Amino acid sequence: MDKNEVLTQLRASKSAHINWVNRAKMLINGFKIEEDAIPINSTECKFGKWFYDDAQKLNALQNNSMECMSNIEQYHSKLHDIYMNIFKIYYQTDNRGFFSKLFGSKKKISDTEKALAENFLSEMLDVSNKLIEEINRMERRIIAIQDSEMEKII
Repeated sequence: MDKNEVLTQLRASKSAHINWVNRAKMLINGFKIEEDAIPINSTECKFGKWFYDDAQKLNALQNNSMECMSNIEQYHSKLHDIYMNIFKIYYQTDNRGFFSKLFGSKKKISDTEKALAENFLSEMLDVSNKLIEEINRMERRIIAIQDSEMEKII
């Protein structure tokens, strides 16, 4: 895999993240979300799969700080936690098993619940922006690295 392929994967993962955040917006705006948009573990979404697999090789880059990778991991995990809070507001999750909770039926929400969901969304967008800043920082580092060094780690 060369540097261009790494950058392509990074950008596709960033795009998947942005689409996932947009699904939360759609949920709050009354759209029914698809099964693949259900809040899942942060290691199982498209971004998480990339981050916990191919992206880990980027730790070996001389110009990629561990702080950057740590920040990405923390922001990404926090996003999933916030999204789960939004999801719980919109879908029935009481007194049922785990999978019933995840695939619960959409419920009617009160104005108070909608306001709470909008607050969670605001927090989610803030964390998402921080995550994207870190991803962009990583992208700049990858672009700056010599192809020969990239070939050593990939």
